[in-house]
Amino acid sequence: MTERTVPPSPEGDLLGRDLPDGLLAVRAAEGDEDSFAVLVRRHGSSLLALARRILGNPQDAEEAVQDAFVSAWRRLPEYRHSAEFRTWMYRITVNRCLTLRRRRPPPLPLDGVVEPAAGDARSQPARSAEQDAATAALSRALAELDVGQRICWILREVEGLPYKEIAHVTRTSEPTVRGRLFRARRSLQEAMGPWR
Repeated sequence: MTERTVPPSPEGDLLGRDLPDGLLAVRAAEGDEDSFAVLVRRHGSSLLALARRILGNPQDAEEAVQDAFVSAWRRLPEYRHSAEFRTWMYRITVNRCLTLRRRRPPPLPLDGVVEPAAGDARSQPARSAEQDAATAALSRALAELDVGQRICWILREVEGLPYKEIAHVTRTSEPTVRGRLFRARRSLQEAMGPWR
């Protein structure tokens, strides 16, 4: 009797929660909808947060992520595992966001920055008002960045991706990513100078 090295299906381990993305992607490419559902649950919230930060509009972000997952489902047989599944999905999502930006008018200021907790607002109204103004200033500064700079900044500073993955997602080189990040950080530093 031979020992099995790959579990037969995601249901065997609580709907695939313990399986690596690569294995789930292989199964999904073979038509296993449950495996793809695990990938959607695993990565959906981070992709939605990324899309919200790029687009500045929750409805557009949801549309972009939904389109990205539909595209990924259709393109899974093409996925060659040269990059992590997460990186592949970031690339698809960023592309969908850029497509939406081209088709729609410029977005309103971003609302993706964390707001102060309600308890803080009641105990220190002046500080809360100052934090709200700083958050609004940061949102405006992010919205004014070149889209390439904003995407690189979000992927690095918010999502924590390494330069190599950002270069893969944005289809540029690492030096290009570093340059965009440098310019984005400099612009944000200038814009946020009064808030220090």
